[in-house]
Amino acid sequence: MIQLVRVDYRLLHGQVAVSWTADLGIDCILLVSDTLLDDPIRVTSVKLAKPTGVKVVAKNIEDSIKAIKSGVTDKYKLLVVCETIEGAVHLLKETGVKSLNLGGTRPGENKKEIAPIIFVTKEEEILLEELKESGVEIFAQMIPESKKINC
Repeated sequence: MIQLVRVDYRLLHGQVAVSWTADLGIDCILLVSDTLLDDPIRVTSVKLAKPTGVKVVAKNIEDSIKAIKSGVTDKYKLLVVCETIEGAVHLLKETGVKSLNLGGTRPGENKKEIAPIIFVTKEEEILLEELKESGVEIFAQMIPESKKINC
């Protein structure tokens, strides 16, 4: 059962591997990225960040949606970490999940900061607004102990 869907361009790192995993009792992390598996160095870094006793699986966006919809992930306390806002929005629309944690997006040109370390383009802002209008809770929260900021 999905415990949390998070957007974080870093995918798996200390905040995810330690804080969120422990707080939510996570036993499986699904990394959703259309680019991760094509980069051996990133795959190695993800393996190094893997928490002990937690299964970590990386899939592209479409395969992640298929896995969730098939029910194969239901036996796990699952943390889903999406590399991009676009990927997360697509996943939420396809799976019916009603909550999205924004954990970190890359700053850049033509991006607006909507919460601490959450930078979005105009297109991403529109996608998030559409999600909110459909009843999805969208919030920024770096670690479980930090304050939830509604976006």
